[in-house]
Amino acid sequence: MNLTALVIQLIAGALGGHAVGNVAKDTSLGPLGNTVAGALGGGVLGQVINALLGIGGTAAASGLDISSIISAFVTGGVSGGITTLIVAFLKAKLAR
Repeated sequence: MNLTALVIQLIAGALGGHAVGNVAKDTSLGPLGNTVAGALGGGVLGQVINALLGIGGTAAASGLDISSIISAFVTGGVSGGITTLIVAFLKAKLAR
């Protein structure tokens, strides 16, 4: 596990969570909820996606390769946004 990629994925996941919260206002978890759900999703699912797809492997061992930074940002942001959307959807369904 690359610590630099994990930090980038956490930050990108939080940003992705905020983006989804702003777009889908009816299922938003609020600013703090979007941040937490996005960061957790970005960190956890970002690492899973990297492991499954083999992104950011040995070529980015230093953590400073631009392609590994971009892939960590994209996987973290997308997985953070998806996680926030799923959690908000489940929360809305369970509240009924």
